[in-house]
Order: sequence, then structure tokens, then C-alpha cells
Amino acid sequence: MRILYFVLAICLFTACGSELSYTPKPRAFPKVEYPTRDYQSFDQESCPFSFTSPTYAKVIRDTSFFEDLPQHSCWFDLYIPEFDSRLHCTYSPITPQQTFQDLKDESFRLVDWHNKRANYIEEINIRNANGVSGFAFDIRGPAASPFQFYLTDSTDHFLRAALYFNTQVQPDSLAPIYDFVKEDLLTMIETFQWK
Repeated sequence: MRILYFVLAICLFTACGSELSYTPKPRAFPKVEYPTRDYQSFDQESCPFSFTSPTYAKVIRDTSFFEDLPQHSCWFDLYIPEFDSRLHCTYSPITPQQTFQDLKDESFRLVDWHNKRANYIEEINIRNANGVSGFAFDIRGPAASPFQFYLTDSTDHFLRAALYFNTQVQPDSLAPIYDFVKEDLLTMIETFQWK
């Protein structure tokens, strides 16, 4: 019996004598301050279209494309400083050298590139009240771009856009911000019209 008490006492002393192991808490993400939702008209001379864009987004012209000039003067980004995100917009006129089918195939190919990381890609058919058609792609999972779309009249004009956040891809953390921005992108699509 004494031996049992002795062994029990040694176990208690050694258990109490060890240093506490510290387990760090997971990193927290800062509180997101959403900008006031208000809209303005995007109507620039170099672009053959107009739409309603959020006032918190700044239009930044593309001045270079892989160290060359952009293919068209209507290449721009809608930069959202509050979320450090950009909607890259590229306009291409439909020509015999650059057909509608070529531009459409290129859009689908660029979306398909995200299939490596995406869990699911929802294709949304677009047809707004102004006669603009196209497709939007809601890309779920840890893909670099969560939302892309193209808009066209299928004879003369083609606009492609892709949303990117300048951060490590963490879909669960970005989901509320993405949903906020997506609502404004859908407003942009609904109000889009060719000149």
C-alpha cells in the first residue's frame, strides 16, 4: 500500500512540476468596414458603353499590358481601396481577325483555368433589359478570382471582366466581402448598355 501511495505521489509531483504548454489562439481577422452603397454613372469617351458603378470604386486606366500597350484604350480597373480588390475590365471590338467565337472561347478558357482550385463554377446566363447578353461565372472555393463575366452584343462589342482580391485566397474569410461586391457587380451588369 505504501508503494502505491509513493508511486501516486511521484506522479502528482511530476505532473505538477512540468511547464504549462501554451497553445496559441488562431489569428483573428479585422472587422470589415463596408463603404456606403451609392452609385454613379460610368460613361467615358474611349469606351463604347456605359453602366452604373459604385461610388467607392475608382477607375484606373491600364497603361501597360505585360510591358506593352493595352490592345484598346478602354482597358481599365475598377479599384476598391477598402477591400484592396480590382475588377479588371478589357474591351475588344469584334472584328474578322478577332471574332465573337474567339473572344467567347477565350473567356471560357480563362474561367476554366480556375477549375484547378475551384470547388464549383456556376455559369449564369445574362440578358439585361438593354439587349446586352453574356455569361457570369460564380467561382466557389480557393480560386484566385471568385467572379468573372463577359458582356456582348455578339456583333460589334465584347467586354470581359474578372474580380481579384489582393490577398491570400481564403474563401470563408472573403465570403462576406465578396457577397457585398458581387451585389454591386450585378447592378453594373443590369445597367450596362452599349452606345
